[in-house]
Amino acid sequence: MPQVSGRAFQVTAAGGSFELVERDFPEPGPGHVRIRVQACGVCHSDSITKFGLFPGIQYPRVPGHEIAGVIDAVGANVPVFKAGQRVGLGWHGGHCNYCEPCRRGDFILCQNQQISGISYDGGYADYVIAPANALALIPEDLSDVDAAPLMCAGVTTFNALRHSGAKAGDLVAILGIGGLGHLGVQFAAKAGYNTVAIARGQDKAPLAKELGAHTYIDSTTHDFAAELQKLGGADVILSTLTDGPSLSQAVGGLGPNGRLIIVGVPEKPFEASAIPLIMGNREIRGWASGTGMDSEDTLNFSSLTGVKARIETYPLEKAPEAFDRMMSGKARFRVVLTTGA
Repeated sequence: MPQVSGRAFQVTAAGGSFELVERDFPEPGPGHVRIRVQACGVCHSDSITKFGLFPGIQYPRVPGHEIAGVIDAVGANVPVFKAGQRVGLGWHGGHCNYCEPCRRGDFILCQNQQISGISYDGGYADYVIAPANALALIPEDLSDVDAAPLMCAGVTTFNALRHSGAKAGDLVAILGIGGLGHLGVQFAAKAGYNTVAIARGQDKAPLAKELGAHTYIDSTTHDFAAELQKLGGADVILSTLTDGPSLSQAVGGLGPNGRLIIVGVPEKPFEASAIPLIMGNREIRGWASGTGMDSEDTLNFSSLTGVKARIETYPLEKAPEAFDRMMSGKARFRVVLTTGA
């Protein structure tokens, strides 16, 4: 398919403003596809592009890494995907296949990994061109708007939980019920874990139960670590928070061999005592999001079990407003742009 034109919201420079432009989207090169964007989630990590938080970002740059759309052109040497397929594109924007992690099959740790909307132009646009090895097929019964946030917030929480070592019936606590946490609670409950939701304020208890939590702990009125110990200690705590002191406190809520898994990025470093880690064989670790195949598993699991993000939608032409809404922390819970395609 020949070159096409469409809209794109680009950031002109680090810390600069959004600019709506009409641009040409060429035919994809070898190993790449062109996607007609149907929906794109607005993620807090888009601030990396907006404010130049990573070194080496080339501007102007179009943000967006929670993309759902339809392939409209396929480059050479793409054996799996074809035009007309519904696909998603997430944070993991492609891997090299040749570095040591890739040669070991650990593509998410590729030393030359690309990031959608940071390494190349992302989904705040009518089209995006991306490496085919980053894509996930979208189930037919999952809408584009529902699929988009699962490409980052969804795969991050789902993939961390399924690799946590927790077994059905184990006590799994989700720390925070925001954009990531409200999905984490659903995934944990649907996976058969004894799910505890932890957040600030008793007003969040009904939501936690609605999402599937078996127990809710209000961290403003209770020491949540002590409450977890009353339940036997958590096998896994999945932290979606940006609050360092809460992470320090969370270690005290782990049971023997328990794991604290961090997917939210704390604003500041946090401290943890080595004694409970050593005495209980406890562990603190981070978890990267996932590859295209991990995202596809996330989409399929969500379709099978009914897991959905709570979203607010904005048309593409209101991308700056949508970004500001997301950054305000007031969105309930994910913001998604739609192109009207």
